[in-house]
Amino acid sequence: MQSLLELRHLKTLAAIHDHKSITRAAERLHLTQSAISHQLRLLEDHYGVPLLIRKGSSLAFTPAGEKLLLLAQTVMPQVNAAERDIAKLREGEAGQLRIAVECHTCFDWLMPAMDIFRERWPEVELDIVSGFHADPVGLIFEDRADLAIVSELEPEPRVVHHPLFVSEMIALVARDHPLATKPWLDAADFAGETLITYPVPDDMLDLIRKVLRPAGVNPPRRTTELTVAILQLVASRRGIAALPHWSVQPYLERGYVVAKPVTEQGLTSELYAAVAAERAEVAYLQEFVSIVRTVSANELPGVTLL
Repeated sequence: MQSLLELRHLKTLAAIHDHKSITRAAERLHLTQSAISHQLRLLEDHYGVPLLIRKGSSLAFTPAGEKLLLLAQTVMPQVNAAERDIAKLREGEAGQLRIAVECHTCFDWLMPAMDIFRERWPEVELDIVSGFHADPVGLIFEDRADLAIVSELEPEPRVVHHPLFVSEMIALVARDHPLATKPWLDAADFAGETLITYPVPDDMLDLIRKVLRPAGVNPPRRTTELTVAILQLVASRRGIAALPHWSVQPYLERGYVVAKPVTEQGLTSELYAAVAAERAEVAYLQEFVSIVRTVSANELPGVTLL
């Protein structure tokens, strides 16, 4: 059998696996859904077997699809490594990558990604801009950062935003709290409670920006810098909180607090990597974004790649 497999087919299969959706895979690959479907039909006609089946609202690979997916997962890292080596020859191996963050929980996935990056780009000076920054993108314009982790897409022609992931936000209450019996929490449930948050502006809190403010709810606040401190306050009935699912999973497994969806539809938060437009094509910047996406998809619960 003469193979018609191309790298684009392997990239497509890997993207479908990562995103569990043809629509999201097409968006990630900058293709139309019809282009993705055409690739799949071409492969299925060639091999004479289906590659994907639908299970409920999600997609699953058939045994034949699994074979090609395994090939993609084997070949694509080798292709990426070769292209990385070529980029080093073209651009040089040295440089600097200073990272600014606006989220207090970023370090749970940022540090593992940095460890992998150091192995692949040992000559790049990697650092985190110290302190919490309400406007990390501004540090790029001041030449104090090279990449900023942000939660909102703000129109700015001088900046390119690379999508990272979307995470589930969950409400946290004490185990003996009356709200612990509810299937989910609405805005009104927060009205009579103290809201425990990180010390950041309201516009940076998805719960306030997307749920409470539109409903006209403005509960009293208590702030702390540490995630574990927020959980301790919640567990002792000092208030309730809303945090990313992945940031509190170990505490949930131990039954330290109780998690509830925020609204019946749920609440999500998105993260992006912002870089200066003139440096958007720098190889090591692009690879760092790719590493973050891979680490997040593999290690963080309640996370979907953008």
